[in-house]
Amino acid sequence: MSPVFTLLNSALTASSLYRSPMRLLVGGAAALVLMPSFSHAGDTQIRFQLDWRFEGPSAPFLMAAEKGYFADEGLDVQIDSGSGSAGAINRVASGAYEMGFGDLNALVEFLAENPDGPGIQGVYIVYDGTPAAVFASKESGIESPADLAGKTIAAPAFDTGYRAWGVFAAANDLAADAVEWQNVDPTLRETLLTRGDVDAITGFYFTSLLNLEERGMSEDELTIMPFPDYGVPLYGNAIIASESFAEANPEAVQGFLRAFNKALGETIADPEAAIEYVKNRDGLIDVEMETRRLKLALDSVVDTPDARDHGVGGIDEARLQEAIQLVADAYNLPSVPSPDQVFNSNYLPSQEERMLFSIEGE
Repeated sequence: MSPVFTLLNSALTASSLYRSPMRLLVGGAAALVLMPSFSHAGDTQIRFQLDWRFEGPSAPFLMAAEKGYFADEGLDVQIDSGSGSAGAINRVASGAYEMGFGDLNALVEFLAENPDGPGIQGVYIVYDGTPAAVFASKESGIESPADLAGKTIAAPAFDTGYRAWGVFAAANDLAADAVEWQNVDPTLRETLLTRGDVDAITGFYFTSLLNLEERGMSEDELTIMPFPDYGVPLYGNAIIASESFAEANPEAVQGFLRAFNKALGETIADPEAAIEYVKNRDGLIDVEMETRRLKLALDSVVDTPDARDHGVGGIDEARLQEAIQLVADAYNLPSVPSPDQVFNSNYLPSQEERMLFSIEGE
């Protein structure tokens, strides 16, 4: 069995103990979250699991709920914070949630390791590229992937950058074993780099950059290598849905995506206004930081050439096929899911509706 993404047991701390998340949760999984009663009789109920806390990138989901875009589609949507992509996938698989938000590569892994389990599909690509990146101090002399050879890199065992390192290494003519890894608690990762205890780290671009800045290391002091800029064609996070729920309620899934797509367009147009919906859900957030996190996410993995040319939300079939095979090879998966198992385009809004960047202009 290959290493697997781990499931955080708490949405409020990243220092909890882990267990293997790509096995279906059973027994008490449905009781993991006790749902309050829904308030709109007659509306289709959707319990939606985010991948993480209420932070900047969750703005369009929360906006769609608060501004009534879901309600306009006849939906009663409950949005809960999460504890990682693996958790979101498992909770949709368990039936505790109908839909969620998680890393498409983690979904590929789940499907490969649970071939007889419940079907789960991506239905809308939000992060057109993986947010994974390598961060190194310029003082270390690391300026390119070749400079990483013989260096020590720290990351949590579940980190996408660590899991997909083989893909990054192959794309940049590095041997997969050219570096030494330290698997560390996610709360320590950036601290180790700022103290000089490791040569580099991997993490989500819009998370680790802000964490490093909080610890006194500016962007000018860093060499940053985002995976998409260094030849890694993996997709990032997607809206996922239970296949059985989607087949029984296709209009609901279509309505959810229309509402989200509308809110995403407004978020792109005015991130400062969009962040207010996150603040309304969690009044303790640092508004300035979360606004910056949102802008970094939009600029790095949502606003891409493919999204500008073909619209947000969809996939390129050849690229998806390549990405699935790369994940299967890097993670040593027991089987290779088909693109149709991983992503279903049938629920997407029209391409015209998804041309959000073309509408806004350059």
